[in-house]
Parts: sequence; structure tokens; C-alpha cells
Amino acid sequence: MEVKGNIHSLESFGTVDGPGIRFVVFMQGCPLRCLYCHNPDTWDSKGLAKYQMTPEELLAEVLRYKNFIAKGGVTVTGGEPLLQAEFLREFFRLCREAGIHTALDTSGYICTPKALAVLEYADLVLLDIKTIDPELHPRLTAVKLDNTLRFLDELEKRGVPVWIRHVIVPGLTDNDEALDKLAEYINHYTVVQKAELLPYHTMGTYKYEAQGLDYKLKEVEPLSAERLANAKEIFKKHGITV
Repeated sequence: MEVKGNIHSLESFGTVDGPGIRFVVFMQGCPLRCLYCHNPDTWDSKGLAKYQMTPEELLAEVLRYKNFIAKGGVTVTGGEPLLQAEFLREFFRLCREAGIHTALDTSGYICTPKALAVLEYADLVLLDIKTIDPELHPRLTAVKLDNTLRFLDELEKRGVPVWIRHVIVPGLTDNDEALDKLAEYINHYTVVQKAELLPYHTMGTYKYEAQGLDYKLKEVEPLSAERLANAKEIFKKHGITV
């Protein structure tokens, strides 16, 4: 039986999810519960996905925009895309056949053989590292840190290019010592091309209200421009492109 992907939404003109203009696929379902998640509507893997598509159907949709994304490509995000690893591997394989650059945006939490098989057809991985503090990680995400670091090891082993993504949250991850530790840690990996430091914002809070969920960080102010600049300087000191 052909596998179908549960897809939350599609964006045909993404500019912040990898290089160039990209077709962005938001997959339905995520095992993490990040305190600052701005897509809580993608959490429920049993929820009603807006689209159910085969890899071929999704590729056909992407190809409608091929001229726009010629210098960019396709990014699959979520949710957590690797919850649907078999679908994703086949979709990425078809993209490669069609000459389309593929990027996977993942937390690395799902580090199974099926998930790792997707990497065969991933041209770039956007790896979201929430923190490398093993005690803080479960508070931030409701899951342990171990798999994310294992996933980064696997990317190094396979030579898959990586952009590290890290959200800086006042009072949680906006901490000079923690930022320095993270920068030092990722600097050991030859596959890491750059780090994207993302300032915490509150733009997704309305989604929590709409779903009757309690937003745990409602007292936290968005990150200031000064603190973002400070974080960038810490990473640059380690020779990391930000």
C-alpha cells in the first residue's frame, strides 16, 4: 500500500527555511512540546491533516512552482517530519530525481534507522538544537536531549551539510555561558556550515488561545536586538558563521 503523508500546510514562497526561495511543507505531528513552539496546531499526529498526499502528488504540487524555486528548493518542516520517515524518504528521492534541492528541518529527536535513511536524499539539514544542557532540555521540550546529539553525530558521519538553529529565549537560553558552550560544541563538527540564531517572539500565542491551550511563557518578553547581537558575537568568536 502506498504511503501517504499527513500534511498540515504548504507554503509556496518561503524565504527563511534554507537557501533561496523555497517550497515549504509543514508535516502534521510532533513528539516535542517546546514551551515557545509557534506551531502547536501541528502537534497532534492523529489530528486532521489538511492534506493527505502520496510523495508523487506532493511532488506534482511542488513542480507547479519549479521556476520560482529553481535557485532554492524544498524544505520539509513541521511538526517533526521524521515521524513520517518513509513518506519523506520517497518524497526526497523524487525531488532529487527532479533536480530539486531538499532541506529537512528537524529536532533530531527521532534517530531510528528509518529516520536516518531519509538522510540519503537530504541535501541540507536544519537541525534545531534547543539547548545542550541535558537538565534544561526536558523542561524546554518535554523530551531528553540525547537523540539530538546522536543525530548530529550521524550527520557528521554521513557528511550531510548542516545549519544549526537555536532559539534564544530570555530567562531560559539567553545565557552567555550556555551560548558559549553550544558554540564550542557545534564547532567540532565539520558538516556545520552556519548557525541561525532565532530571537524568541510571541507571534504564535494566538494559536494557543484558539486551541484552548495554556501558553507557559506569556510573561516572557521578546528577545531584544541587543541580546541577539550579543549571542551572534559569542558564536562569531568561535569562528561560526551566523
